Amino acid sequence: ASDIALVRTSILARPSAMSDAVILVTGGSGLVGQAVQEVLAEGLQLPGERWVFASSKDADLGNLESARRLFEELKPTHVLHLAARVGGLFSNMKYKVEFWAENIQMQTNMFTLCKEYNVKKLVSCLSTCVFPDRTTYPIDETMIHNGPPHSSNMGYAYAKRMVDMVNHLYHEQHGCMFTSVVPTNIFGKHDNFNIEDGHVIPGLVNKCYLAKQKGEPFTIWGSGSPLRQFIYSKDLARLMIWAVRSYEEVEPIILSVDEAAEVTIEQVARGVVKAMNFTGPVVFDSTKADGQHKKTANNGKLRKYLPDFQFTPFEQAIGETVEWFEANYATARK
Repeated sequence: ASDIALVRTSILARPSAMSDAVILVTGGSGLVGQAVQEVLAEGLQLPGERWVFASSKDADLGNLESARRLFEELKPTHVLHLAARVGGLFSNMKYKVEFWAENIQMQTNMFTLCKEYNVKKLVSCLSTCVFPDRTTYPIDETMIHNGPPHSSNMGYAYAKRMVDMVNHLYHEQHGCMFTSVVPTNIFGKHDNFNIEDGHVIPGLVNKCYLAKQKGEPFTIWGSGSPLRQFIYSKDLARLMIWAVRSYEEVEPIILSVDEAAEVTIEQVARGVVKAMNFTGPVVFDSTKADGQHKKTANNGKLRKYLPDFQFTPFEQAIGETVEWFEANYATARK
């Protein structure tokens, strides 16, 4: 594992023209923000860089003046915009207006202030839900605007989709280097482990934990057959840092594991069971819907830039996530 970590680090820590850089990371206390802090502390920090992690306690990014005070204090040269109103399927369906309005407001303020303060690069985070509901697979960066997104998260998806469009407007009118990254399903430490309204992996981790505590079967909704590409938050963090330093296109870039690394929900569940030493019955409830069978993303563009980047083996990443959750159960979001 240490050899893999060295390979990852050497690829990403090549010298860059980032001396005297002040990199503001919004959403700094979230899943990805915490992972960026962790990998920088493990050796990716470069001399001359100052990384500042802001959370909602530091500024209300939906309020222009509150956000401006943060920019005035820090004078960032680069911004990694991770802050967002996010949620699972249930809240996306219930609060479509809020998911649209809050994300658009935050993003508009980021654009305004990055232009005002002459920020050299703004990297915003999108989601694979921006892609059309009806599409061919694998999806790639050219397909974002090819049709409406799925109706269940229309507010969030359109708010995020507009980021790509506005990046191009600022580049064409003002020459700004505003760009975006599109991660696939993220998991890791500091996630939201809510069972009802969280994402697949953290939900399964919490469900298995409770089944183990209560001596009950571990029940997974659906057949377990759908395929997904999951990216470990620390791998995504390394790629985000690379994008801030080295990615110089306005066009978005998908940050995903290879197509060959797709796993079934059953494989995920078995991985959680193994990591948690769960010995009770494992049940797949096929009366519950499976959702889309696959949503494969093509990471060919990323591989052109970083052909040698090695992702953390899935079993290891699940193990580290479960270990963190068990150790931090009292305070973990759930």
